[in-house]
Amino acid sequence: MRYIIPAVIVLLVIAIIAFIIRKKHHTEIARLEHEKHQIQNKPILEEMTKVKQLNMNGQTEEMFERWRNTWTEVMDVHMLKIDVLLFDAEEYVDKFLFMKATKIEKELQILISSCDEKMSGIIKELEELIGSEEKNRIEIEQLKEQHRAARKTLLAHQYSFGEAAPALEAKLESFLPLFEEFDHLTDTGNYLSAREIVINIQNEGQKFFHKIHEIPTLLSEIQHKIPATIHELRNGQKEMEASSYYLQHLEMTKKLDGLEAELGELKASIVELEVSKPLTRVEEIKEEIETFYDLLEKEVLAKKYVDNYKDQTAIRLKEVTSATKAINEEATYVQQSYRLPEKEAEIPQSCLKELEELNKKFSLLAQRVEEEKSAYSSLQEELNDIAEEIDRLYEEQDRFANRLKNLRIDENKAREKLDDLKVLLHDTDRMIQKANIPGIPEEMDVRLEEAEEHIYVAMQSLQEVPLNMTLVDGYLEKAEACMEEVHQKAKEMLENVELTEKIIQYGNRYRATHPNVHARLLEAEEAFRQLRYAKALEDAATAVEEVEPGALKKIEMMIKEAAWRT
Repeated sequence: MRYIIPAVIVLLVIAIIAFIIRKKHHTEIARLEHEKHQIQNKPILEEMTKVKQLNMNGQTEEMFERWRNTWTEVMDVHMLKIDVLLFDAEEYVDKFLFMKATKIEKELQILISSCDEKMSGIIKELEELIGSEEKNRIEIEQLKEQHRAARKTLLAHQYSFGEAAPALEAKLESFLPLFEEFDHLTDTGNYLSAREIVINIQNEGQKFFHKIHEIPTLLSEIQHKIPATIHELRNGQKEMEASSYYLQHLEMTKKLDGLEAELGELKASIVELEVSKPLTRVEEIKEEIETFYDLLEKEVLAKKYVDNYKDQTAIRLKEVTSATKAINEEATYVQQSYRLPEKEAEIPQSCLKELEELNKKFSLLAQRVEEEKSAYSSLQEELNDIAEEIDRLYEEQDRFANRLKNLRIDENKAREKLDDLKVLLHDTDRMIQKANIPGIPEEMDVRLEEAEEHIYVAMQSLQEVPLNMTLVDGYLEKAEACMEEVHQKAKEMLENVELTEKIIQYGNRYRATHPNVHARLLEAEEAFRQLRYAKALEDAATAVEEVEPGALKKIEMMIKEAAWRT
């Protein structure tokens, strides 16, 4: 039993594996048989029946015979062979001869794939042939209609095609052999070759038929419209030159001659049925002609501008020159009393020199206007430049005139400010003297003397003749800054003195119970007597804050309340 059971198990395993492999082979054989049926069910005969409706000649007949022979070979020969091989494969599988079955399955796959490829090729060629016939029929009719319409247009409007008519007729005639060849190929069943003819006609038609509509328009532009416009431009040029316009800088005659010559070349291209370049160039020529009109209009407007503003500019130039001379005289007088910065003092003379140059430019411009040998557009630019320069110089000298007027005002303001600083110095000194303090610290005395010195320097600068207001303003600015600082420091010093006294008075309550506070307050009192008020405040505040935090703020509030009451 010990040997029998393992043997039985091995046999069972082998049997199971064999049946699994057999099942896989049956599945593969079923798949191959299904592919065979798909090939047999391809609608070859139905499609070939459609071909019989075509002309069974030429290519069509040859292809039909080839398809029928291929189909017969597949159905009568290969399908029988496939059936035999399928039977053999099943028999080998049933006998568990899997190696032989696999070999036959591979052979079957190759044969079935070959048959499927042949049948698919037949269907593809059938569709191509039938599709070509249908496309040919529709497209050739459209092309013939385009050809008939083009011929009709050419015959009905032959005059509008001018010298291009013979070439157009010849090109239209060149389509007839192609149409005849197409009809012949179709009648003889050569649909695929006919398809090539259709494509060829389509390509030629795309290049040609649009020219039937473009050429008349182009010829009309080149032969009539553009020459008429050029003639109109030439007449306009002559009329303007007769009316004293200078137009040589535009070189219109030369450029218009060039355009007329180019029109002849474009016409020659059109006669040869080359229209792509003429189409583009005609639009460009029309834009160039429009530019000439714009340039002539610019000259007309420029002449009108020069005629209208030349005299006004002359009057304006004269007025500004007179005003500048008057300001120059006033500056000479004012400089007897006031000293001006060197650059400011030179402004009137500088303006007069520039005005002199402008007068020369304007005289030259007026002469060129009289000679009528300059373009008015150029004269307008020059006149604009002169007018702008006149306005600039007027604004510059106007600012200078206002500066002269303001000198007296600035002097009075400076004297008023100096008086205010003197009063502030006196009030600050009096405020310190009236305060009940042991004395004035040396630092404060120095600050007061410095402020007094700055005020004195500013006062002396106001006595100079001529008066330099720039220097006066600088001294006053320093004196004002110094005086405000001294006044603020004095107020802070007196406030600190008052606060120190209040803190010491408040801290007296702690002298008996807190020896340390007593000692610190003694130091504060000593510093106070030595006029070291900041040190006294610091010592007194520190002593009181040690025993009663927040006492300093409390004392400050008491002082403020007392101030409000007063």
